[in-house]
Amino acid sequence: MHENSLPNEEADKDRYLITYADLITLLLGLFIILYAISNIDLNKYSKMIFALGNTFGTGGRVIGLKSTKEPVITSKIDDLRNNLLRLIDKKEFRNSVSLEENERGFTIHIMENILFPPASAELNSASKLILQQLAAIVRKLPNDIRIEGHTDNIPIHNRSYPSNWHLSVDRALNTAYYLIQSEGLDPEKVSIVGYSEYKPIADNSTVEGRAKNRRVDIVIIK
Repeated sequence: MHENSLPNEEADKDRYLITYADLITLLLGLFIILYAISNIDLNKYSKMIFALGNTFGTGGRVIGLKSTKEPVITSKIDDLRNNLLRLIDKKEFRNSVSLEENERGFTIHIMENILFPPASAELNSASKLILQQLAAIVRKLPNDIRIEGHTDNIPIHNRSYPSNWHLSVDRALNTAYYLIQSEGLDPEKVSIVGYSEYKPIADNSTVEGRAKNRRVDIVIIK
């Protein structure tokens, strides 16, 4: 009788492995779900919570879910857009400043003629008016800001700038430095990049197109 009971006793001792395996499987499934929704939005989050809630017995309730950031940012971006449009009309900057919204965020294109003398990265007096107006709203945003320098495709080679790369980077740097030092932008949110001639927004084969390509872009990153 004792010998016949041994197999059952051994089986009882191994039953915990079944529970352990089930737990590991559930955890693996959870981590796969979390990885798949790492860039989650509110709608996806709600659906996930509902599905997990039904599985684990909470009835799919979404507890403590708040989303207040987006309306605030949207409102301030609207203020920025409206104020810049008024400034553009008031100062007749229509040929020098343009606005664009795309998947990256909100971009302000500022042409060379309002920022710098030709072949120079020294900010002129007219540039400071537009940059002051811009900074008054941009510095209140939580978004990261990227300052991008651009040139046309005409090669430059002078004592200060051996290439368009050098010029585009220096223009972005001087613009960013002014916004940080004089207008109070948070340096932790600001980055710079120089694209030289390789990110045109117009045709470099025309005088007008090249003028549009010589610019600094201030990008408010989404």
